[in-house]
Amino acid sequence: MKRVEGKVALITGAARGQGRAEALALAEEGADLILVDIAGTPAATDYAAATEAELAQTVADVEKLGRRVIHTVGDVRDLDALEALVAKGVSAFGRLDIVVANAGIVSWGRFWEMDRTRWQDMIDINLTGVFNTMRAAVPSMIASDNGGSIIATSSVSGLKSLPGQAHYSSAKAGVVGLVKSAAIELAPYRIRVNSIHPWGVRTPMGEMGPDAVKVFADNPSYQAAMGQYWFDPPISEPEDIARAVLFLASDDSRTVTGIQLPVDHGASKI
Repeated sequence: MKRVEGKVALITGAARGQGRAEALALAEEGADLILVDIAGTPAATDYAAATEAELAQTVADVEKLGRRVIHTVGDVRDLDALEALVAKGVSAFGRLDIVVANAGIVSWGRFWEMDRTRWQDMIDINLTGVFNTMRAAVPSMIASDNGGSIIATSSVSGLKSLPGQAHYSSAKAGVVGLVKSAAIELAPYRIRVNSIHPWGVRTPMGEMGPDAVKVFADNPSYQAAMGQYWFDPPISEPEDIARAVLFLASDDSRTVTGIQLPVDHGASKI
C-alpha cells in the first residue's frame, strides 16, 4: 500500500516550488489534495510572485497521477477563506488527515532600516498564516477522529537567526513555538505536529535576488554568520524538502511529534 493511501492533505503555497513538489509527492503516495496559493504578489519581494497558471499546472500534474484535487486562489492571511476551503474539501472528500503549512515569503534588510509594512507583512504571512492554516484545519481533523499529521515549513532561520532578515528569523522561530505548543495540545487527538527547516532551496524564493545580494555586499561580516555547507550539492531541490514532508505525513513517523527536522546540509549545526 502507498504511504498515504486514502488520506487527504491540505497544502498552502502549492503553485510552485516546495508546495508543488509536496503536492506531487503526496499524490504519488495516494493522497487526495486540497490546494491553495495566493497566485499573485502578497508583499514586496525581490523575486517574481507565483501565478494562477502555475497553480493550474500543479493541479493538472496531480490529476495526471489519478488523484482528486480541490484548489483555490487564496491568501493565508484570510482565515475565513481558509475555513471555507477546508469545509469544501472535507465535504467533497469526507476527511482531512494531513496539513502542510508551506506558504511563505522572504525579503531582506537590516531591522532598523525596515519600514513597518515589511515587518508586518512577514509576520502576517509567515507566522500568522501558519496559525490560520492550522486553525482552519484542526477542528475538522478532530471531528473526523482519524488522527493526522501537521507539518509547518520553518527554516534554518527558525533554529539559528540569520543577519539581514530579522523579521524572517522572528517569524520562523515563532513557527517553532507554535508547533511545539500545538503538538502538546493535539496529542490527545492523535494529531502529530512537526516543523521542517530547509536551508537554500532551488526555487524563485530560495535563490539570491538583488536585495539579498546588496545586503551581503554592503555588510561583508554577514557572510561568516551564515555558516557553511557540509557537502555538495550546496542547495536543495524542492523534492528534497517534499521527501521530508512525506516522511512526517506518513505512518513512517508515527511516533514523531513536536520535532524540528532540519533538511539543511548541516547548516544549522555549523
